[in-house]
Amino acid sequence: MAGGKHAGESILQRINSPRDLRGLSWEELNRLAVEIRKMLIEVVSRTGGHLSSNLGTVELTLALHLVFDLPRDKIIWDVGHQTYTHKIITGRRDLFPTLRQRGGLSGFTTPEESPYDIYGAGHASTALSVALGMATARDLKGEDFHVAAVVGDGSLTGGVALEALNQIGFLKKRLIIILNDNKYSISPNVGALSGYLNYIISGQFYLKMKEQVAGLLEHLPGGRKMIEVGRALEDKLKKLFVPGMLFEQLGIKYMGPISGHSIRHLKKALEDAKQYEYPVLLHVVTKKGKGYKPAEKSANLFHSSPKFDIKTGEFKKKPRPSFSQIFSRTLMEMAEKDERIIAITAAMPEGTGLIEFKERFPRRFFDVGIAEQHAVLFAAGLSREGLLPVAAIYSTFLQRAYDMLYHDLAIMNLQVTIGIDRAGVVGGDGPTHQGIFDMAYIRIFPNFVIMAPADENELRHMLYTSVYYPGPSTLRYPRDMVYGVELDEELKNLPIGKGEVLRRGKDLLMVAIGTMVRPTLEAAEALAARGINPTVVNARFVKPLDEDLITSLAREHHAVITLEEGVVDGGFGSAVREALDRRGVDVRFSRIGVPSTLIPHGGREELLRELGLDAPGIARRAEEFLHGKKKG
Repeated sequence: MAGGKHAGESILQRINSPRDLRGLSWEELNRLAVEIRKMLIEVVSRTGGHLSSNLGTVELTLALHLVFDLPRDKIIWDVGHQTYTHKIITGRRDLFPTLRQRGGLSGFTTPEESPYDIYGAGHASTALSVALGMATARDLKGEDFHVAAVVGDGSLTGGVALEALNQIGFLKKRLIIILNDNKYSISPNVGALSGYLNYIISGQFYLKMKEQVAGLLEHLPGGRKMIEVGRALEDKLKKLFVPGMLFEQLGIKYMGPISGHSIRHLKKALEDAKQYEYPVLLHVVTKKGKGYKPAEKSANLFHSSPKFDIKTGEFKKKPRPSFSQIFSRTLMEMAEKDERIIAITAAMPEGTGLIEFKERFPRRFFDVGIAEQHAVLFAAGLSREGLLPVAAIYSTFLQRAYDMLYHDLAIMNLQVTIGIDRAGVVGGDGPTHQGIFDMAYIRIFPNFVIMAPADENELRHMLYTSVYYPGPSTLRYPRDMVYGVELDEELKNLPIGKGEVLRRGKDLLMVAIGTMVRPTLEAAEALAARGINPTVVNARFVKPLDEDLITSLAREHHAVITLEEGVVDGGFGSAVREALDRRGVDVRFSRIGVPSTLIPHGGREELLRELGLDAPGIARRAEEFLHGKKKG
């Protein structure tokens, strides 16, 4: 590649598709990487998003598009949150400022958004299996194209990734695995496999030694010939100095480790990897947050970044703490008095607020990595031995442990608490992360208690109740700031399965759960001003439901409406409807909640308003239902 001929102009403005990369010099490609990083920082500072992971994959993305011909060749990005550079150079540069905004670009790969997005994914550890499926389909159909999977080292802690590696080594299909090793998933990686990869990298001493020896030999008579002979022995030397043998023993050729920030070296390594007719793993070492010092220093905090000030790197301050922080602080308060309490997270110590617990009680805190199934099973083992495990897991990720909730907690009735973080509408991350299904799928399991607090004070009491309940229990809370209500000093047990009446009326019974309680009370006051006088119940529990309270009140009212920040099909409202049917209560009934559709990305408040789940929307839908305009 020759030197640049457009020295003063923006390289990025000339890139409208990956083909435009191929006429650039190495110097221009490096300048392009700088320009892309500048754009990433500027846009994410305004929209929020996954910054540090994308800053670390700029050169890797450019090299991939230089070597592979998308969409004919297939690149599968694990998670998809690290594809901002990919989006920018595949015709979406001018739309990039709309990232994660309602109607704008998704923060993940989305096939509906672009043919260059080969596969959509928002959860980790899926790419290897998908890539193997595509490579197998290619061979069965007699086609000829390359398949590559870009997988983070953190994703390898997910069990399904190890299952895929096992099958990849067995089938030996032509497939390239790019291991993007930055020592992070969201927080620093944990576990034996992470330690193994770190050992390989600290086998960087092998690379340094190789460079030093080559430099020495070049100055000796016949040195160049000796270097050529040495290259023939390189694979054997690697086996001595770099323990990549784990992958070799699985039947996968290991290449690397190489720097993930040299486009020239990456391009050469990827071209070499394309020559093999069997699976190859290219180990690429990148720096998460590269090019922006605040993100390099705090890569975990900038993984999924809120809006921030570019000059200082400081996040825009929120006026109140989050529900996650109140959850963690309450758990610490309890742990001070009870040494049996154990905190567990699946690679989310910052997101769940448990980082504070880790700092205060390091021996009683466990980050199991991206392994939700293991997290629940680990908690089951702790419970069987008399401890009180509390696992904080995002609602969307808890779905991965569905079988464990039933097979291991429900059947054995184990005393395990699951804090369901990010329950309900989450906002910018879109369909893969909306936490709207947990009430529907957990309530069918026997022995489970399911609760949802109306505010942060109730969250504290529910956590206390949950930890000491002699069976499996969950409490769900939103990705949101708390309301600022006064907190009780003393924690107390709430009566299991008992709701409370918050407002007395006569025309309409409104039964709300969790985050819908406060907007329902506001809606009730608005309805009262229009001549409709509702009763409002805070159900507190999805299971067991307070059937006595709800059915007795239902008999006294003309109509019943349930309200939930969860999917209506099979959710809380369905539980109320079933209870009324069991008790023979015949009353007009409507469920207000999230429809069974894909909920797009956008601001949380914006999405709740569109769904009719804010106070004005609830009042409007209730009035339409009562007047027979809509079922509600």
